[in-house]
Amino acid sequence: QVQLVESGGGLVQAGGSLRLSCAASRSIFSFNTMGWYRQAPGKQRELVATISGGGRTNYADSVKGRFTISRDNAKNTVYLQMNSLEPEDTAVYYCRASNTRVYWGQGTQVTVSS
Repeated sequence: QVQLVESGGGLVQAGGSLRLSCAASRSIFSFNTMGWYRQAPGKQRELVATISGGGRTNYADSVKGRFTISRDNAKNTVYLQMNSLEPEDTAVYYCRASNTRVYWGQGTQVTVSS
């Protein structure tokens, strides 16, 4: 059983920054792709950013230039650095890992006040 534990969410003013962490219970080398998704109230869950085992990254257009995804293989952790936060970024942020199966974390709340 794989566990993904997110942390780092919170309340921040518009223009501020947060860094989310996703700690995996086993080596992240075992996953083809890891990523961050978010779900705002009344909306569908959407992709924010992904990173492959080789380090290739992909971002939603809405966060390009503001968010950065990275991974620390030694710590089995994936990060999401979020800068220039906007109220529209308010959502529950979920970590996702996939190989032959898909695993989700429990989510962490990010609230951006205007």
